[in-house]
Amino acid sequence: MLTDPIADMLTRIRNAHLALHKEVNVPRSKMKEALAAILKQEGYVEDVAVADSNITITLKYLKGKAVISGLKRISTPGRRVYVGAHKIPRVQNGLGICILSTSSGVLDGMTAHDKKVGGELLCEIW
Repeated sequence: MLTDPIADMLTRIRNAHLALHKEVNVPRSKMKEALAAILKQEGYVEDVAVADSNITITLKYLKGKAVISGLKRISTPGRRVYVGAHKIPRVQNGLGICILSTSSGVLDGMTAHDKKVGGELLCEIW
């Protein structure tokens, strides 16, 4: 049993990128599906395929280098971090994204700012 499944997903993606793997499998949950969908929508991964118990994420590379250069978990089970709509941070001066869990669902920082909703700051990706 995992204590922090989102951190496990981010670590699997980070390790797969370092090993130059084409794809990575993570156990399925609704939160991880939403995170993977945002990664695909923002262009950080090539494709996301959902099966019965797994999510297969096809990683994206440009000229042999990973598109994702960094992943950071912000809110952990032992230390939750909440932000208001006007306190959503900019990641790498706008070159990255942050992902929030809001009352409107799991959203990236720009969408949450446009909708004027805050929530739990899950992770940053650049």
